[in-house]
Amino acid sequence: MIEYALNFGFGCVGLALLFNLWRLVAGPTVADRVLAVDTMAINAIALIVLYGIGRATSMYFEVSLLVAMFGFVSTVAYCKFILRGDIIE
Repeated sequence: MIEYALNFGFGCVGLALLFNLWRLVAGPTVADRVLAVDTMAINAIALIVLYGIGRATSMYFEVSLLVAMFGFVSTVAYCKFILRGDIIE
């Protein structure tokens, strides 16, 4: 039964990634593109967690924490670059 739930989760997250990719390409503003990349990072974390559940190992959960940290820092840096035009002060 867990295999069906995992396959459904992979399908839903994969569909969400496709919608995010569409928003990344067709986004009318830069803010839309930043939000699309941030949401893609969150969906990548969801894929890693689902894969970790399927493999029954905790290593993938630690990887998902690292991806979350890098995604947050990159989103903050990109937003700061958009607002100020400079990352390092």
